[in-house]
Amino acid sequence: MNVSLLALWMPILLGTFLAWIASALIHMLLKYHDGDYQQLGNEDEVAAAIRAGKPGLGVHSIPYCVDMKKMGEPEMQAKFSEGPVAFVTIFPSGMPAMGKLIGQQIIYFLVGGLLLGYCASLSLAPGADYLSVFRQVASVGFLAFGWAVIPYSIWYGHRWSTALKFLLDALIYGLIFAGCFAWLWPGTA
Repeated sequence: MNVSLLALWMPILLGTFLAWIASALIHMLLKYHDGDYQQLGNEDEVAAAIRAGKPGLGVHSIPYCVDMKKMGEPEMQAKFSEGPVAFVTIFPSGMPAMGKLIGQQIIYFLVGGLLLGYCASLSLAPGADYLSVFRQVASVGFLAFGWAVIPYSIWYGHRWSTALKFLLDALIYGLIFAGCFAWLWPGTA
């Protein structure tokens, strides 16, 4: 007999709220992500050059080369050798819309909680013991909230220390959800 996903609404919502609080504390109190990005020494000049190019929103690469055949051309190899080699993300101009971003972060945790609940409902029976639920949800939670950051260090130049900090965040969120699910796991009928 499986646990219904509807029976897990309380740990999903509680985990969402507590993970969101943890995220806020990580970014506003602990601030260990403050060093994830560095300032360019000539920020104003680079901003003016980017502004003059009128790029669209999204990720842009310098040098731009999506055709592997062109990678072998001497001109393209010279661009890579001369540098810089960069990925630049263009956001809308203006102050970040914090309400929208916070709402998206809450949805991220809510959907993550739903996925965790779904996985747990498939593998854990009603009345499963606290530690079994905790281990299952913590493991899947860590993977759900963090493992996807690794390719950003492999392919996009994010520092490995940044990836490790995001993995720490994922572990914290996974443990929070694990505690909520283990505490509120439905018993046998």
